[in-house]
This record gives sequence, C-alpha cells and structure tokens, in this order.
Amino acid sequence: MIPWLLDSDPALRWQVERDLAHEAPEVWEATRARIATEGFGARLLAHQDPDGQWAGGAFFPAGFSGLSSGEEIGQPWTATTWSLNTLREWGMDAGVLRGTAGLLAANSRWEYDDLPYWGGEVDCCINAWTLANGLWLGADVTSLASWFTEHQQPDGGWNCEWVSGSKRSSVHSTLNSLKGLLSFEAATGGTSASRAARRTGEEYLLERGLFRRLSTGAVIAPWITVFAYPFRWFYDVLNAADYFREASLHDGTAPDRRMAEAVELIRSARQPDGTWLQAHRHAGRVWFEVDVAAGEPSKWLTLYGTRVLNWWDSGSR
Repeated sequence: MIPWLLDSDPALRWQVERDLAHEAPEVWEATRARIATEGFGARLLAHQDPDGQWAGGAFFPAGFSGLSSGEEIGQPWTATTWSLNTLREWGMDAGVLRGTAGLLAANSRWEYDDLPYWGGEVDCCINAWTLANGLWLGADVTSLASWFTEHQQPDGGWNCEWVSGSKRSSVHSTLNSLKGLLSFEAATGGTSASRAARRTGEEYLLERGLFRRLSTGAVIAPWITVFAYPFRWFYDVLNAADYFREASLHDGTAPDRRMAEAVELIRSARQPDGTWLQAHRHAGRVWFEVDVAAGEPSKWLTLYGTRVLNWWDSGSR
C-alpha cells in the first residue's frame, strides 16, 4: 500500500513519507517544497488574482448569487478562504505566498457586512479558518483567538448559528473551531483562556464518543461515518479523529479511550487491501478535482485512515 500512496502528488506524498514511511526529514521536506512548483499546489497558486484573492471573493466567488437561485448546486469551493485552507492543509510553505496577507488586508472584505478580511466575521468556522490562515501567513489575527473564548456555548462547543440565537453546539462548528484554536496554540503557545476553551471543546466531542447524542446515545446522523475528501467544513469521525491525533501529538498525551468506538468505525471502513473508498464528492464548484470519484480507493482518505489507526494502535497498547 505504501508504494501506491507514494505514487501521488507532492501535497500528499510528503505526508506519506513523513507519517507512514517514516523517511528522514530531508526526504519529506524536499517533497514538500515541490508543492509550490508541481501538481495540485502549483495549479491552485496559478488561480490567485493579482489582488491576493481567489475567484474575486472572500468566502464566495465574485458574482455568486446564492444557492437559492438554482443556478448551481452546492457551495462553491473556489474563493479565497477555501483556496488558502487547501494550500495550508497541503503543507505549502507560507513564504511562497509572501505579500498575500497584506494584499488581502487591503483588498478583501467578507460578504457578511463588508467586514475586513483578517478581522473575521460572525461564523465560527470562517473565523477558525481565518485564524489558522492568518497565523500561517503572518497576519495579525490575535483578536480572533479571544473571539472563540467569548462565543463558546454553555455546553462547551460552538455553533455557527449562534448569531440566530442557537444555544446548542454543532459538531461541525465545534471541530472547525478546535482546529483553529489548536493552530493558535501551536503557533503562539496560546493563552490560558484559549487553552481552556480548547479543552472544553474537546470534552464536548469526547463525552459523545465523537458520534453519539449525549441525550440518547443514538448516532448523531448517518453522515457521521461517510468519508469524503476534501473534508471542507463537514464533520465525520475520521476528520474528528485526525484532529485528536494532532492534538495528542501536540500535547504529548495518549489517545483518549472514549474514542474507541469511533476508531473502530474507521477501522471497519477499511477495505481488505488496506484502502478507504471515497464516499462521494461534496457538491460545488472547484478549480479542479484532487481526489477520485465516489466508490474508488482514495489515497487521501487512506493516508488519513492509516495514520489515525497507527496513532491509536501504538498509543493505546
């Protein structure tokens, strides 16, 4: 399986070299450097506008009239935030995007209330991505870290619908918020308030075993075990488990046993040949496809699934 995974784009290959093949740093770092000049990374960079944006917009492409118009199906994934998320998650060197933070500060505004880009807006997920992307590119996003401590729900998580009055957390919003807070902590050490918020948010997911309702113990929804790459904003147990793998490595802690049932759901989705299948593609406009069609073995999902199981099995013995 490793040779199959290594025969891939540099954005994926370097992670296989580091996390699964355990190559020396000089090997995977050299592969990682190729993201800017080859394959997916170079193609996505080529779509950046002179003003620093992608597709002329912060969260939506310029001229997007909304899904209610019926002109297209699904959230478009081509605008600035989605493109930055993708490049950062692939491991692009921030130096390649030197100057982008300043260009976005000058030229990009959120579709919500025309707010300045690096100040974020009211959506938890958007603010989490802006926090992580700003830290990566060197923008001043310190205020966004405290935003999460101020907008945490009474139950410990977050919900992007808080602005509409929601008092209950969402697993989607909570996971994305946690990713932003972990990025902040990894880059700066965090604050006592941000560290406490992250721990409380993690408890929200862990006490539910990552996939059960706290009230009844029932599975939250069928999509909880439907794996599709790119993850985008969507929650599933593989996406959540990989976050806890990263948090565990950052904290130097063992896997939390409350994840055991969720991990077995991930294991049960593994095919006899060691791969995971792409369930579907999240609908929406893209610059280009980066993974296989539904029903085919996904190298991306196989990377995520394999390293989660390796982390869990080595840490829980």
